[in-house]
Amino acid sequence: MITGGCHCGAIRYEVEGEAIVHALCHCTDCRRHAGAPMVGWTMYPQGAVKVTKGTPKVYASSEHVQRHFCPDCGTGLFYTNEKMLPGKIDIQSATYDDPDLVPAQAHIQVAERIGWMARAHELPAFERFPTQG
Repeated sequence: MITGGCHCGAIRYEVEGEAIVHALCHCTDCRRHAGAPMVGWTMYPQGAVKVTKGTPKVYASSEHVQRHFCPDCGTGLFYTNEKMLPGKIDIQSATYDDPDLVPAQAHIQVAERIGWMARAHELPAFERFPTQG
């Protein structure tokens, strides 16, 4: 079982079973909704996910898409699209209590990727904030 939730703790969830896929999405809609350069989504059968605390707010971001998020802190949590992905639900994988449990498998929607993200892995890396100087 995997557990997770929003930043403020108002929403908690559990997931049972194996993920169908874990992809890092670069589409403009996901980036704008999350305010991030890409969003990790792990797909499961809809019945595998159970909200155990709170009630996410649902935003219809397009005709068939519903994005679920915490109404208190704004953390994005779930994505459903009954036309394209019937019976499936995506979870924003960064909201897992232990995001390392389900490694990412692919980048998707790279046609919309921010240009500098193609080489982001080449940037300098620091364990914490770099020293000012």
